[in-house]
Amino acid sequence: MLLLVAGTISGCYYTQAARGQLEVLRKREPIEEVLADPDTPEDVATRLKLVQDARRYSVETLGLPDNDSYQTYADLERDYVVWSVFAAPEFSLDPKRWCYPIVGCVSYRGYFKKDAAGREAQKLRDAGFDVFVGGVAAYSTLGKFNDPVLNTMMRWDDVQLVGVLFHELAHQLLYIKDDTGFNESFATAVEETGVERFLADREMQDAFGAYSQRKDFRRSVMTLINATRHDLQTYYAETLDPDEKRLLKEYRIEQLTEELRRALEQSGREPDDWLWAPFNNARLVSFSLYDGLLPAFRQMLADCADELQCFYAEARRVSQMDKMARDNHLLALTTR
Repeated sequence: MLLLVAGTISGCYYTQAARGQLEVLRKREPIEEVLADPDTPEDVATRLKLVQDARRYSVETLGLPDNDSYQTYADLERDYVVWSVFAAPEFSLDPKRWCYPIVGCVSYRGYFKKDAAGREAQKLRDAGFDVFVGGVAAYSTLGKFNDPVLNTMMRWDDVQLVGVLFHELAHQLLYIKDDTGFNESFATAVEETGVERFLADREMQDAFGAYSQRKDFRRSVMTLINATRHDLQTYYAETLDPDEKRLLKEYRIEQLTEELRRALEQSGREPDDWLWAPFNNARLVSFSLYDGLLPAFRQMLADCADELQCFYAEARRVSQMDKMARDNHLLALTTR
């Protein structure tokens, strides 16, 4: 039925999306059954027990949705569940947007097969866009289906696994159409505070220290990226010859790459870190969607004295503003 409905909406793209979602749903198994299976690898069983603990914590302490999401496990036998395509014009940091019936307009397009994402990316490059394709290990259906834990999520360490669980459940708590930046930054704020509290309550000092260092590093990275975005926006707004703009763009991105290389070396992170992929406008957009408004939500939580129900209520109130008023309000929070 899902395939038939998808086929009537918009042909091939929705058909592949429906097929991919059906595959995920078809491969689900209750976590309790996976744990009872003697053939389940010990490391998988250990991670799934952690998920069960974090799932209970998300309901009892963080006030996240109490439903059947993340009560099952699905092994997709691949590294990523979907591949997201981001695009932006050559001289702009305004992302290309795609609109869908349920989630509204978002700044990326997801494919369940890597080669399909590659074909879409090439079409966009041929049309003159900067393009970035990134593998995604987890996503939320916003409560429309009972999302499973995926084998693709097992690539992360324990803290990242718990964090993504909180992040995706936050999308089920609050999601507004046509504002990817709001949705992702809100979910990242919930993830951040949820992980801090989960680790502190379980007296996992070593894990908490590593998480704090990674969070500090992420903040330093975003400082460098935001400075680059500011400079590029200045260049793009000027009345310059296109070739001159290209040179300025290339130089500034090379400068960012060198800054990130030094930051990685100083942090002791591995040289194959996710930051080493080439940068362009589309890749800069992908960073800003997840962390661009995070300082505003951190301030919102601080204004609530770190009380989550107050924070959720205030985020809902802001979400009901029109887009311009919402953006202005979040900007004011960021400047504080």
